[in-house]
Amino acid sequence: MSKNQNVENGFFEKTFKLKEHGTNVKTEVLAGITTFMTMAYILIVNPDILSAAGMDFGAVFTATAISSIIATLVMAFYANYPFALAPGMGLNAFFAFTVVLGMGYSFQFALTAVLIEGIIFLILTFFNVRDKIVDAIPINLKHAISVGIGLFIAFIGLQNAGIIVPYAATSVTLGDMTSASAIVAVIGIIITGVLLIKNVKGALLLGILIATAISIPLGVTSLPTGIISAPPSLRPIAFQFVGFSEIFSWDMVVVLVTFLIVDMLDTIGTLVGVASKTNILREDGSLPKAKEALFADAIGTTVGACLGTSTVTTYVESAAGVAEGGRTGLTALSTAGMFLVALLFSPVFLIVPGAATAPALVLVGLFMMSPIQKIDLSDYTEAIPVFLAIIMMPLSYSIAEGIIFGLTSYVFLKMLTGKARQVSPIAYILVVIFIASFLI
Repeated sequence: MSKNQNVENGFFEKTFKLKEHGTNVKTEVLAGITTFMTMAYILIVNPDILSAAGMDFGAVFTATAISSIIATLVMAFYANYPFALAPGMGLNAFFAFTVVLGMGYSFQFALTAVLIEGIIFLILTFFNVRDKIVDAIPINLKHAISVGIGLFIAFIGLQNAGIIVPYAATSVTLGDMTSASAIVAVIGIIITGVLLIKNVKGALLLGILIATAISIPLGVTSLPTGIISAPPSLRPIAFQFVGFSEIFSWDMVVVLVTFLIVDMLDTIGTLVGVASKTNILREDGSLPKAKEALFADAIGTTVGACLGTSTVTTYVESAAGVAEGGRTGLTALSTAGMFLVALLFSPVFLIVPGAATAPALVLVGLFMMSPIQKIDLSDYTEAIPVFLAIIMMPLSYSIAEGIIFGLTSYVFLKMLTGKARQVSPIAYILVVIFIASFLI
């Protein structure tokens, strides 16, 4: 090993405490690249969705990458967790299709709501409100969130490959298994499965790369026309906010509350679910350094709004990196580095199709199922909320909805069976807020 390598390893060990977490530089970097590959779609999907709201596609691409880099770096160095962040799916659709196209507001109005949301989250995190919410979720529900997320991301992977498609009679059905995308995904699952069985390091990443290579001759994707591309300017969307007259309005309150609830639950759900899989949670179910982790998405959301993108949140695809052995902030740092590279080499990264990342997401879904072994299903006051949380995440296409159904049923079942003292006071408050949000 060269002197430079020794210095680098010493820096990483001192910064991220690799030995303490049972990992090394190679494992962490591979895990970070894997996480990026499974979430790189956001670089195209987010600009595509927000451009429907009248925002410049290229500018949103740049804003997406930079906000992801900043938030993920905060997660890496401040929380030392292997989680990546980027503008969240669902939240970007609410931004474009509900607030702008549905309610008729400008994208500047929506960006202002996101900015206020980020500032509120910074304040709530500073005063430990958000980590108290994390602690209020009972341990069995925390394990259930991991399982539900596993089903959810497997479902996303199958959809990305066209194996599962929309169908009017039953909502979803089996897609055309003779399509090129489905064939790539099935071959990718088999190849990745073999690599996992053989204990090949970087199996998920290798599976993505092999599936991408198979995609080219089958016409699912094509070779890039170029390699290097300068990032588009942020000028059309950066710091585009409305005046105080629109800020102090009832519509702003409604939009803001929706952003707050969905983002908070999505972020908490992802943190808790992936942490449960990595055994980061303490015996009492609390999450160490929850405050630091929650600061990352609060900063990301605030900065992202200034740059010109929708709410930034912790990504469920981080589970792919964790499945590859990622355990520290070096994984997140590697993912952030890949986003930086993507800014300059976007034509190369954007050829990876959803069919190629689908195998990784499906198999990560399997990995995320393991905490179900820790859940006691003999107590129905625990088992019913656990089941509702698990099943609602993929069926409602929302981590937040799964948590709402799980925690609300937990509180009511405990209350009605004489076990109200087992419920945290904060859980009662949350359920009141959930019910009020539905009514509104």
